[in-house]
Amino acid sequence: MSDENELLIEETAEAWIMDKCENWRDHFQSNYQDRFDEYYRLWRGVWKGEDSLRSSERSRLINPALQQAVESSVAEVEEATFGRGQFFDIHDDMNDPQRQDIEYLKKKLTEEFALNKARQHISECIINSAVFGTGIGEIVLEEATRRKPSIQSALEGATHTVGVHETQEVTCSIRPIMPQNFLIDPTAASIEEALGVAIDEFVPLHQVETLIEQGIYADVEIGSTSNLSFLEADQEISAYDEDKVRLTKYYGLLPRHLLESYLYDEDEEVISLSETLSDNGSSYVEVVAVIANGEHILKLEENPYMMQDRPVVAFPWDVVPSRFWGRGVCEKGYNSQKALDTELRARIDALALTVHPMMAIDASRLPRGAKMEVRPGKSILVNGNPNEVLKPLNFGSVDQITFSQADQLQRMVQSATGAIDSAGFAGSINGESSPTAVSMGLGAIIKRHKRTLINFQECFLIPFIQKAAWRYMQYNPDQYPVGDYKFIPSSSLGIIAREYEVSQLVQLLQTMPADSPMYPEIIQSVIDNMNLSNRETLIAKLKEASVPDPVAQQAAEMDNQQKQAYIAVLQGQAQESAARASKISTETELLPIAAETDRLKVLTTNLQDGDQDEKEFAQRAKVAELVLKEREIVSKETIVNKQMSNN
Repeated sequence: MSDENELLIEETAEAWIMDKCENWRDHFQSNYQDRFDEYYRLWRGVWKGEDSLRSSERSRLINPALQQAVESSVAEVEEATFGRGQFFDIHDDMNDPQRQDIEYLKKKLTEEFALNKARQHISECIINSAVFGTGIGEIVLEEATRRKPSIQSALEGATHTVGVHETQEVTCSIRPIMPQNFLIDPTAASIEEALGVAIDEFVPLHQVETLIEQGIYADVEIGSTSNLSFLEADQEISAYDEDKVRLTKYYGLLPRHLLESYLYDEDEEVISLSETLSDNGSSYVEVVAVIANGEHILKLEENPYMMQDRPVVAFPWDVVPSRFWGRGVCEKGYNSQKALDTELRARIDALALTVHPMMAIDASRLPRGAKMEVRPGKSILVNGNPNEVLKPLNFGSVDQITFSQADQLQRMVQSATGAIDSAGFAGSINGESSPTAVSMGLGAIIKRHKRTLINFQECFLIPFIQKAAWRYMQYNPDQYPVGDYKFIPSSSLGIIAREYEVSQLVQLLQTMPADSPMYPEIIQSVIDNMNLSNRETLIAKLKEASVPDPVAQQAAEMDNQQKQAYIAVLQGQAQESAARASKISTETELLPIAAETDRLKVLTTNLQDGDQDEKEFAQRAKVAELVLKEREIVSKETIVNKQMSNN
């Protein structure tokens, strides 16, 4: 008989879903629950007896090193994502020349995200990822009533009335989910490949009753729920058991026959289930189910979203291969933090023995009924010599090596998590290391933050923006243009990376003159990386200054033309001088030939004139030789001068 009852239970949709959820919760509790609870306590600075490593510990001190690492790492990702205001962009098809729809959709989504406080909720998901290793968010679609002050004319414009204008709008927001409230198929490494996912949590009773009145949930009698402390967001506080409902939202696959059976039971009329359900030849159907207190179905229907996607996004802080749950900052610095806490607690316990006064007393020689206390101004009564009855106890002083040990352990936390602060790591921030060591250290840290930023963008931010755009396109197509848009993140560098890049750019500026064409570009990059309130104004001024003045540009062109004309004149003069020099050179080379010709001519003339005597002939020959030698000397000097000028 029990087997038949179990078979009947398994044949209902709510029983099938809750059975899967309970199995998934057992796996989560046996593998992750205790670890996540301790990570949460270390981050919050909450002490619990089971967290002590020594049974003799009395101190409850928790060092804030891990808290600082979480906050620093989260701030770095948030600054890189939201530091510039616009955290996403849209790309359209290359064949679409019109970009008006892209700009409109971008502004509309940005406005909606601001109204729905998307940045605040996304930041909470980032914190959850740093603490627990995985950040999870549920995409919530609802119809909200938005109110704004309005003024209307009355009595034909004679007066005006002030009131409130109400509009009904479809809103899409993201809601952070704690790990203990999220269930997933243990064999899956992502939401898409899992059989299904579930969000199991407590919600206020009035929210469920309101949705029942609106007809969104089925009208069923909801009873009280048992106190399930593992569903509470904070395990360290007392649970409130009044006016709350355990609500289980299931997004995933359901056997087709269970859905058909539920739809048939809900509507006793003869309906065609083939028209109600899509038939893709599979025995499973993608559904959305809401179950109250583990037994009452408030809503069960086929996935109503046009893209058949699941309204849940998640990302790991650091990927663990083939596992959904990632590795967060707390897990990375866990061992170093535990060792640091043990070191500090041991020092505090030792201080209690070395600072507070203690006294060894012979109890047999104390007066009857004496109350032994050690305090300033107190008189101690003893029977006998006080030097023999009383003896101060001193355990010495605390070893100073604990200070250096605690400092090294704190640096181990920073090395394990990749988070740095003003204390620095190995002297890289406080100036103890060389610039090369600082650059290498910061480069390694920036790369680690970049890995987390890429995981956040590709697994969480862009899927959320894309799914939110799909919801608006489906349920509000009049205001949101429908199209296949490509969303890309517009994140920049974080604080550490930007400061590092600014220092590199400043060093580059020192290596080039101010009139270099790259100088304004580098100045613009420096200002762009600064977190200034008037950054956009300064960049606009730089761009405006880089645009040349038309009058100055025209004057420069005229000056350039004048320079070119002057150069042309100089080139013509140079060519004329070169031609003249060539002519002189040719004439100089011909001088010896002409002189020899004249000499022969003179000699010939003297021989023909027999009437002149030999004395006159000798004088003419001598004069001719002197002229010839003089011309040879001039010719040689001209050739030498020409060679020197050419060289």
